[in-house]
Amino acid sequence: MKTDIFDLNGDKIDEINLPIQFNEEIREDLIRRAVLAVQSTRRHSHGASPEAGKRASAKISRRRKDFKTAYGHGISRVPRKSLWHRGKQFGWVGAFAPGTVGGRRAHPLKSEKILIKKINDNERRKAIRSAISAGKIKVVDSSFESLNKTKSVREALEKLGLKDELKRLNVKIIRAGKGKSRGRKYRIKKGPLIIVSDNCQLLKSAINLQGLDVCVVNFLNAELLAPGGNPGRLAIWSKKSIEKLEKENLFLNKKRDKIKFLKKSSIKKEEGVKE
Repeated sequence: MKTDIFDLNGDKIDEINLPIQFNEEIREDLIRRAVLAVQSTRRHSHGASPEAGKRASAKISRRRKDFKTAYGHGISRVPRKSLWHRGKQFGWVGAFAPGTVGGRRAHPLKSEKILIKKINDNERRKAIRSAISAGKIKVVDSSFESLNKTKSVREALEKLGLKDELKRLNVKIIRAGKGKSRGRKYRIKKGPLIIVSDNCQLLKSAINLQGLDVCVVNFLNAELLAPGGNPGRLAIWSKKSIEKLEKENLFLNKKRDKIKFLKKSSIKKEEGVKE
């Protein structure tokens, strides 16, 4: 499969053959699983103290001859703590048991709970390949990576036909509900993903453009390619990043890599015999 390469003025300058990663079958179920696995790594463990609601002595006797007995008081057998006493007369309140004042929770959150969801490496790689093939593709010349000003990046994107998209991304919506007071007041729309070959100036110059993400090709994941588990995000690839994707066989399963290696080695042997 071939696609066009554009320069910074939006003009077509060449064509490029897309590597095998772009021909993957689209599996939305696998993409969602991979996205959930990425999102789960950002969750923090939280829970109640193991001794919460259990720090008060809440023993009460049911025997006639014991001190502090409930015998003859006609009260339920809820564990209680005494608040006051006059001789052998006591004032109690239910405690320790769930549903009572000062008691523990029935099923509290536990900090030892494992929140991270795992996914097999081969499934994760397949999900990334699936998200790559499901997304919209635009390939630009490698000089795009050397842009060192936000203004230059904006102008280049407008010439590539993304003027309306940048205008759409400037709109911020105030979130409904409690999230406003929890550090996420605004809902920001997602825009194109820019994929580069290596650490370059574009990683810093494009960071101020709202809704855009810039990522080195080695560190792609399913969430970047399909935010929220919804495939189809526009990805702007530099020419170098596609060449690196093909050269290093990124996100391919080990078995497929082994087959490719064996094929290449057999071709080399045949060439050696002919010589």
